[in-house]
Amino acid sequence: MIPTDSPIDRRTVLRTLGGAALASVAGCLDGSRNSGTTTPDQTSATTERAGPLSRIAVEGQAVVVEVDADAPVEQVNLIQPNGELFGKRGLAAGARQVSFEIGTAYEPGKYRVVALDGDETVAEGSLSIQPDLSIVEMGIGRNQPEEMWNSSGDEVTDEAFVTVENRGTGPNAVTKLLFIGDVPYPSDEEGTNYANHDDVSGIYDPESDSEVAEVVIPAGKQLTIYSFRSPFAFVPGSDISCQDGEQSVEFNLILKTRVAASEVSKTYNVQYTDSTSTEGCSISIGEHDG
Repeated sequence: MIPTDSPIDRRTVLRTLGGAALASVAGCLDGSRNSGTTTPDQTSATTERAGPLSRIAVEGQAVVVEVDADAPVEQVNLIQPNGELFGKRGLAAGARQVSFEIGTAYEPGKYRVVALDGDETVAEGSLSIQPDLSIVEMGIGRNQPEEMWNSSGDEVTDEAFVTVENRGTGPNAVTKLLFIGDVPYPSDEEGTNYANHDDVSGIYDPESDSEVAEVVIPAGKQLTIYSFRSPFAFVPGSDISCQDGEQSVEFNLILKTRVAASEVSKTYNVQYTDSTSTEGCSISIGEHDG
């Protein structure tokens, strides 16, 4: 995203965003932030009672275990899907709840919770923790400025918004937002060239007004994230130009995520109208039927 008060010509700045410029930008990436949320807080996954374990749930980026007040439980262990111990928590006098921070680098699968009284197992429960991200909607500021962080600013014109939903039972983090294919300024070597740079996300955070390293999508949440590197900016030398006549092509929207190093993608059809200027070019985007 190019600041509107920049004294440098917009296209000149856009041409410098790829290649060597990545190194300096990568060092400025902030930590995890949410670009926007559209659903209220809610517990993502909760198991049924398992003896004195009254509740086992994922809340945000933590597993929370609640124990009956009169239960003879001194310690709670969390076991990973591979059978290894994730962590153990002692129950202090009067405490009836413990939590385990799992973050977004955990192994997805079935976790076991074991309640102990000394060396004796009092109760055991389990919880499946598995994120399930999907792309709900995408669009560009040129066509839908009301969906952007600033509906009246020129800086949103060439940027995109992507609404992401997590229908799973565990959190995940989007670490990279990519536009590959027939967009004016793609994320690969044909454009900004950050697709293979681990330290560059291409995600903009309005709160900090900067590119951020990742955006966490809790289970049961739907968030909107924004592009940072102007994928729909017409730049000199691009393969896409409205001055070459009307074009009906397609591109891939790709979200790289942290849990299990997976990715989510969707293909879109895009049409560029014939125009003698980029300002007069109309861009129409629709989901690919195939």
